[in-house]
Amino acid sequence: MINVLSFNGFSASGENAVRITRISRLILPVFLFIACGHLCACNNGYSENNKKDTAIIQKGVAVNRDSPGISMSLAPLDTLAYDQRIKKITNGDSSGRWPVKTAYPEAGAILPFKRIVAYYGNFYSKRMGVLGEYPAPEMLKRLDVEVKKWAAADSTMPVQPALHYIAVTAQGSPGKGNKYRMRMPFTQIDSVIRLAARINAIVFLDIQVGFSNVQEEIPLLEKYLKMPQVHLGIDPEFSMKTGKKPGTVIGTMDAADINFGVNYLAHLVKTYNLPPKIFVVHRFTQAMVTNYRNIRTAPQVQVVMDMDGWGAQSRKISTYRSFIAREPVQFTGFKLFYKNDYREPNSRMLTPAEVLKLKPQPVYIQYQ
Repeated sequence: MINVLSFNGFSASGENAVRITRISRLILPVFLFIACGHLCACNNGYSENNKKDTAIIQKGVAVNRDSPGISMSLAPLDTLAYDQRIKKITNGDSSGRWPVKTAYPEAGAILPFKRIVAYYGNFYSKRMGVLGEYPAPEMLKRLDVEVKKWAAADSTMPVQPALHYIAVTAQGSPGKGNKYRMRMPFTQIDSVIRLAARINAIVFLDIQVGFSNVQEEIPLLEKYLKMPQVHLGIDPEFSMKTGKKPGTVIGTMDAADINFGVNYLAHLVKTYNLPPKIFVVHRFTQAMVTNYRNIRTAPQVQVVMDMDGWGAQSRKISTYRSFIAREPVQFTGFKLFYKNDYREPNSRMLTPAEVLKLKPQPVYIQYQ
């Protein structure tokens, strides 16, 4: 069962150009969630008994040696190639904000050598994103179509497919612990990892904390985050520090929350000798991320600030310029909505060629 709520989000400055109407992604209640989820997962073809795939998942470490995004024998970073790529994605920006001056990443970094194209969602719901909307074979074919579109739009940058799974979903009711969030069963996360391995994709586990926090939720996913192909996303929209229910107002996270994630991931990379992790932070208003200048990057973690708003083309571009390009952290992302980007008059989804005109160019593309 889906509890659909909508509201208008405005920036702190009140600029009309960045107004984004949202449909919150909430699932109620718990017992219906589990019952409907089981049906949805089975009907979409995500089998838990695929023996061919189970060998990919090991205790704490998953290795797909054929994946273009994973290398357990890491060659030293080519700093010259890195600098050239960084210059390319800066895309002629003359503001002086880009490129961001950070330390070189450790060996095995995906960014900026590849552009990530991800499908987002949750297997329990057809309305939380394209990842759970179609049977697995059809969904993967659709993702492949998008990957090829981006490869054609920029033949100089290889494309890395990804599955971005909402592992902790915000809820409209208190639930266990009165935290207004639901943690997905590990069996579903295992399904995502097996499915991604079939197409040499990387995986993002996304967290909507509700009344909880990243300090509590991120460590619970460590068994997956220490896998070399698994990365992290967080959604400040559903971080309800004010005590109001998810979906009634837009939430917020501070640099301190993001720094916790950076430090946690960096520790895993060092401990388990992993390639750098990618850390996606969703954003579409000013207040969703506070004190951005205090966000600290690390050679072990690549931070992506992802423009998460939907609406008319001009509004999405304005939002990107106002809250992503104007407040630089490290890398940028851009979300495209198959349905919501068409909801307003004369609105449509931006094409890859149009997105690539942005300064800087997003290196992470997400479809919902």
